[in-house]
Amino acid sequence: MPADPLLSFIANDHGLRALLDAVRSRDDGDAAHDVSHCLRVARWTIRLGGADVDRREAVAAALLHDFVNVPKNSPDRNRASALCAEAARPLLAQAEFSPDAVVRIADAIEDHSYSRGAVPRTLLGAALQDADRLEALGALGILRTASTGARMGAHYFNVDDPWASERELDDKRFSIDHFFTKLLPLAETLRTEAGRAEARRRTALMHDFLHALGEEIGAPYRSAGPTPRRQ
Repeated sequence: MPADPLLSFIANDHGLRALLDAVRSRDDGDAAHDVSHCLRVARWTIRLGGADVDRREAVAAALLHDFVNVPKNSPDRNRASALCAEAARPLLAQAEFSPDAVVRIADAIEDHSYSRGAVPRTLLGAALQDADRLEALGALGILRTASTGARMGAHYFNVDDPWASERELDDKRFSIDHFFTKLLPLAETLRTEAGRAEARRRTALMHDFLHALGEEIGAPYRSAGPTPRRQ
């Protein structure tokens, strides 16, 4: 089996190896924010940043973007990316990134958060933000929504009104509601053209999943707003 190019790249860089070890040491069992999540975000940050973004900086930003994992239902959630950026700075300096690179990476980490609502200041920030948002969509997005909901004690859906026809959406109590409060409109918030294209593909898969779920539970799928066009 061929070696993973990203893992080979990290293995050959003393500083990146140290960052990966630091991330592994912080693993708290949250499958939605584990090391494999960080590595997937790294691959997409590299891909979306292209030649305009330094590969080493892209990997470092992705590895550390969730270094401080603040629970989704925490009142401090909107400070999560700022806390991650603060924690990243000394680690980046120890990994021998230049002072300018530390600023770029920390800024990208601080800007990436959905809950913060920031417009990234750099191309690195845009690539990182898009890469992280892609993780919320498609097959991975479905898995992450379910696992995050389980950690928060949420039900899969409201049995009496799964599509919120006659109630307010509440994604803290019902995981499927999160599709409507955040995930399905997410594609158009991505900053890069390639990111938006991939996000739209993954969103179509999520619509297919919701149609299948509706058939299985005997409640044909309809959105909480206008009925979505099946893609």
